[in-house]
Amino acid sequence: MRARGKAVLLLLLVLLVLALVVVVSMVLVLGGESRVSSPTILELDLQQSFPEDVPDGAFARSLLDGRLRLRRVVETLERAARDEDVVAIVARVGAAPMGLATAQELRDAMLSFRAGGKKAVAYADTFGEWGPSNAGYYLATAFEEIHLQPSGDVGLSGLRYEIPFVADALDKLGLDAQMDGRHEYKNAINTYTRTGFTEPHEEAMQALVDSQFEQLVRGIAEGRSLDPERVRTIFDQGPYFGAEALDAGLVDRVAYRDEVYTALEEEFGEDVALVELREYARRGWGSLERSPTVALIYGVGGVVRGESHYDPFSGPLMGSETVAGAFRDAIEDPKVRAILFRVDSPGGSYIASDTIWRETIRARDAGKPVVVSMGNLAASGGYFVAMSADRIVAQPGTITGSIGVYGGKIVTRGLWDKLGVSWDSVETSANARMWSSIEEFGDRGWDRVQDSLDRIYGDFVDKVATGRGLSREEAERVARGRVWTGEKALELGLVDVLGGYPTALAEIRQALGLDDEETLKLKIFPRPRSTFELLLDRLPAAGAADPSSRLVSRWLEITERLGWIVRSLGLDEGGHLPLRAHDLQESK
Repeated sequence: MRARGKAVLLLLLVLLVLALVVVVSMVLVLGGESRVSSPTILELDLQQSFPEDVPDGAFARSLLDGRLRLRRVVETLERAARDEDVVAIVARVGAAPMGLATAQELRDAMLSFRAGGKKAVAYADTFGEWGPSNAGYYLATAFEEIHLQPSGDVGLSGLRYEIPFVADALDKLGLDAQMDGRHEYKNAINTYTRTGFTEPHEEAMQALVDSQFEQLVRGIAEGRSLDPERVRTIFDQGPYFGAEALDAGLVDRVAYRDEVYTALEEEFGEDVALVELREYARRGWGSLERSPTVALIYGVGGVVRGESHYDPFSGPLMGSETVAGAFRDAIEDPKVRAILFRVDSPGGSYIASDTIWRETIRARDAGKPVVVSMGNLAASGGYFVAMSADRIVAQPGTITGSIGVYGGKIVTRGLWDKLGVSWDSVETSANARMWSSIEEFGDRGWDRVQDSLDRIYGDFVDKVATGRGLSREEAERVARGRVWTGEKALELGLVDVLGGYPTALAEIRQALGLDDEETLKLKIFPRPRSTFELLLDRLPAAGAADPSSRLVSRWLEITERLGWIVRSLGLDEGGHLPLRAHDLQESK
């Protein structure tokens, strides 16, 4: 025991020394001039994803901590536009692994950069190799010039949503989906109960993809000075090989990367410095101590009860305890004057969503305006947590709405019969079998399911009406489980303005009565824990179980995550997520 204590102290000492080295290095880097040596061209890779946030946890940090956050990219481009030493940016583009709203956030930032008189050059080895790259090319059209490798393609082929229907497969396996929803547009259950689109399902999906497609058409037409009808024809006739793309006016030059860089050196001189945007972002930002403080709270991933965390299979999860706690801390912090709530979520638990919703109400009652900024997806429970904010900002391509509910379970007895597994049971009450995975709901249980769906849907619509200043009838018309793009949601009164982070901050300035140019200090709630703190959490405490036992415990924590598979098949007891939008697979 004594030897283990010495080992722990030694490890703590080593970590402390490393932490001091990091702090000194940061002081040396950040304490100097914030501007770069003149003149400078920034480099940016837009073929990667930019996470909204990185939850605490070693697994999430190992996967995502090296990437620039989306907000940081936008902020850095804004700063670079004001930096006289930055003369241009050159970015690698292509098959961007991002949603349309994220592409629009980056596109807006690049257009703002260019508005400062800076040059912006995009180059790609290809926009899709044997595949589409609609969003990637759309993002590239925000640049002044687009260069394409001679062997590359421009994979413009239009948008397509693909949705699987597994009813026949479940039937062959002996699985029975007992599910229902509110109302005809709440289509997530169709995956389990049908073999194809219902008429409302097809109507909603076609309207969604048409709206997003028209946004692509308008953006490409404006960026490349083409007639919108010509752009629609280009989509119908794509994809395009290198020389064809040049003839069609989709790119400005067919060239290799080295030729692009040589041209930039010839324009700005051989002494021009190339600096990666990541490195530029690390440099000093100046003091913000006197600036008004705004709490930044992230609501990213499926909404669940408990703590926010990263699931290796389903990605980040928005925990009600973490997010609600962040709101409470921001409300109690006397320095915080407003709250920016960034939401990127398909929804999830009704209870968890309601817990977070309540804190947005408390923040408003405390005199701290809440502005929601929506990412790619803020639908169902993701809209629930946002609907009562003072202002809601969405990108035109954001998928939002889905004001509805679904629930149920998949009965597995038929599968067990096929496998030769028999079950028996004892019970005490009439509804004891209600949430059993091997039994049907029964008449009484099914009645209670219907009552629950009616209750949740009614509560959702009522709160939408109150939060958005709509009549109950108006709220009902835009609800019924239907998803909308942010562009359409603006027309329907579900959001207030279109844009991204800069627009949301402008709304906060307006709410606080500040000047348009007032600098805001964003403070993240809850405070992100350092890697050092996360390592400390994993150290065995004095008197704790031996390391082998702790290793087993950690392994059990990981294997517990596999429960999502069981829940998705309905093999557990009560694993449904009532306020969740349909999962879509989009060809981009």
